[in-house]
Formats: sequence, structure tokens, C-alpha cells
Amino acid sequence: MFEYLVDGLATAVSFAVLPVLVFGVLGGVILGALPGLTATMGVAILLPFTFGMEPTSALVMLIGVYIGGIYGGSIAAILLKTPGTPASAASVLDGHTMAVRGQAARALSISAVASFIGGLLSTIVLIAIAPKLATFALRFNAPEYFALALFGLTIIASVSSNNIFKGLLAGTIGLLVSTVGLDPISSVPRFTFDIMDLYSGINVIPVLIGLFALSEALNQLEKLFSEKKVVAPKFDHKLLSKSDLKEMLPTAIKSGLMGTTIGSVPGAGADISAFVCYNEAKRSSKNPEEFGNGSVRGLAAAESGNNGVTGGSLVPLLTLGVPGDAVAAVLLGALIVQGLTPGPLLFAQNPEVVYGVFSSMLVANLVMLVIGLLGIRFFCRIIEVPKIIMIPIIVFLSIVGAYAINNSMFDIGIAIGFGLLGFVLTKLDIPSSPILLAIILGPMAETNLRKSLLMYDGSWSFLYERPIALAFIVLAVFSVYSTLKMKKKQKQKQTEEHP
Repeated sequence: MFEYLVDGLATAVSFAVLPVLVFGVLGGVILGALPGLTATMGVAILLPFTFGMEPTSALVMLIGVYIGGIYGGSIAAILLKTPGTPASAASVLDGHTMAVRGQAARALSISAVASFIGGLLSTIVLIAIAPKLATFALRFNAPEYFALALFGLTIIASVSSNNIFKGLLAGTIGLLVSTVGLDPISSVPRFTFDIMDLYSGINVIPVLIGLFALSEALNQLEKLFSEKKVVAPKFDHKLLSKSDLKEMLPTAIKSGLMGTTIGSVPGAGADISAFVCYNEAKRSSKNPEEFGNGSVRGLAAAESGNNGVTGGSLVPLLTLGVPGDAVAAVLLGALIVQGLTPGPLLFAQNPEVVYGVFSSMLVANLVMLVIGLLGIRFFCRIIEVPKIIMIPIIVFLSIVGAYAINNSMFDIGIAIGFGLLGFVLTKLDIPSSPILLAIILGPMAETNLRKSLLMYDGSWSFLYERPIALAFIVLAVFSVYSTLKMKKKQKQKQTEEHP
């Protein structure tokens, strides 16, 4: 294996492959930073251009787009409170708060370093124990997926600021939205009102764009025309300090490993991983009240967690031929186009391709770190653009991003509708993150719950008869308990400070 890795590393830094790799990462960062233009879309757009390329070069470029795209989403999330991708939604919670305080460069550098750590760890794990992780993930069936989704939904309470009731209300809205479309089991239309565009459900990207981008544009527009003059924050362009690095390192390593494990489970993508890792970092923190208020560990957990998925999602793809997420599904198509068959035989028949990809991922994460750190001064200038210019740009990019998903005017309407909803929720101090989380996890929970009940003839015994499912249920209960306990402590602390 070591021999193949050395050969793969030589291939990755060769004149023929390295420019393709850098192009892929840079293109991914740019696409990821634009609302609606996700890493999946970037890989899909470039796929036709790889048909005439050599297999290793083709896969390296597409994986570069993947890695760059996941990181790129954090740029807009931090600077504009507009997640470029669903995976960066959790980064808004602390990253944008830091930017508003004038610490945009610090937040972006933390994001870049945490992303590098998460991506590097996931690649190392991919190389070392890919077959073992894939075997574990293969044991997942409907009951395990339902329990995983249920555990994920308990995170709503944790990301609900200081009011759990409002967070649960937002989560309920998200779950209701997730039921729109055809019933996953019986295919009966639900809440479609004879509108054909609703039969396939409500796409999460327009919802994300509306809740985070358009609602923020409306908030900024209101401030712009309010009687009180809003002064644009100044930025000192200082990167993360040694103390920041020391503080974030344990969290970034832990979240990177968690993200890798989550990514190895088919269907559990970077968006879920980011929230799970953020919740765990907050739960285990000695100062949980800092989360959501510019926490270094919070931002590091979200970014390392979502980038940890990049290597994890390739575990089931390369070893079993089962894609871990949407991007991995596109990469599956790329492998087939190149005449390669994913699975155990791929390691035996085409080891030079497999280990060439592994080595290229190590280099791609390093390239991403360099681009992220060198580009900070340029990225920060986005904030210094006057709001009267920036607001129309945000709206334009949001509308283009919403339309580009399906070339549908209906998606633009969805984005605008959720933008107005997000604006109203902000006024009512109701968080938007639980809505997005519920929309992502709702279909996963419902579909697998009903499949589980069919498998067990209507019995709920699968919750305690299957060890992995039971483990997730226990984690869900523990998550709710620890969150309630944490909120109670925060309330007592506030009472003591302000009697």
C-alpha cells in the first residue's frame, strides 16, 4: 500500500495532474461561495468535460471541486450570513457573529484551518480503514437510518438559542414543509394543491437561500433605510492566533473524525455532519453559552465536521460501490464513464487510480488551505462594499442560485417566500436553523420509520432489538437531557448575574 501511495503522490504533484487539481479546488471554492451553486452542481457541471481525460486526472479534478466547494460555502456564510452550500449553514451561527464584530479575517482563517484538519483526517482515515468503515455502514438498514435521523432532530433544541419552545416551533414548521410532495411509500400527493412543481417536494436549496440570504438582505435593507445610521464594521485583517489554534485543535480533530464516520454512512451528508459536530462541541464545552456568539470552537466544529465528510463519503463508494452522498453519486457516474467498477475489485485491478485519488486528496486539502489563507484579504473586502451595492448583489446571486437548480421560476418563488418567512421569524426572535435541519432530516426520518414499521409488521420493537438503532436512540435521549440541563444552568447563571 505504501508503494502505491508514494506513486500516487508523485502523480498528484506531476505537471499533468497538479494544474488540474488546483483548477478543481479553486473552481470549487468559487462555486461553493455562491449561494445555490453547490459542490454537487459543480461536480456535475464539470463531469462532461472529463470524458476524454485520463481516469486519475478526471477523478482528481472532480474531487478537487468537491473539497473546494464544501469549504467555499463557509466564505459567504461568514461574510454575508448566506451559506453557499447547505453544509455551511451551521457555520453562520458563530462565523458571521465574528465577522460582524470586525473579526472576518480571523473567522475565515479558523474556517480554512478547521476545514483542512477535517479534510486531512478524513483522507487519512479513508486510506487506513476504508474497508472496515464500509462494512460497518453496510449494516445500516431502515431502523438505523430512522434512529440516526431522530438523533439529528434532537439537535434542534441545541441550536435554538435561549428559547427551546421557539426552536421547536421552527422545527415543526420544517417538518411540515418536508411532508410536501408525494408520499414516499404510497406515492399519494400531500399538500400539493394540484401544483405540479410541488409533487417532487420542496427543494432544500431555495429554502436555504430564502431563509439565510434573502431574509438577511431584507434585514440589511431595513437597517439601511432606518432612521439610525448603520456604520459598516471595520476589520483588522488579523488571522487566527496561536491561542485560537490551541483552543480549536482538539475540537477540530474530534469533529473531523466524527464527520468521517457520519460521511461513511450513505445518505448522511455534510449538512447533517456539520450540525451533529456543532451540537457535540456545544454539549461537551465548559462554556456552552459562547456558542452562537462567536465561538472559535463552534466554528471549528462545524467546518471540520462538514469537511470530514469528503473522505468519509468515498469509503462506501470506492469499497462497495454505494455513494455516501449526492456528490459521491456523481463521482460514481464518473468512475463508470471511465470504465472503472467501484467495489473491492477496484483496489485489486486499478490500485494506481485508487491510491492516486487518495494522494491527490491529501494535496487537494493543502491547496484548499493555501487558497483559503491567501484569499482572506480579498474575501474580506466583500464586507467593505457599501450595503446599497451589496444588497442587490446578494439578491441577484440568490435568485440566480435558486433558478439554476432546476431552471425553474417556481424555485425562485419558493426562495422569495422563505425569505419573507425568515424576515418575519427574525422579528419574532425565532431561529431559522431548526427549519432547515428539519427539512433535511424530515424525509429521512419519515421514510425509514415507515419502512421499519413495514419490516416489523407494525411493531416498534426495532427500536430496542437492533443494537445500532438502540445506540442512536440512547444518544438522542442523552442529547435532549444534556441540552435541557445546559439551558437550566444558563438560566440560573443569568439569574445570579442579573437578579
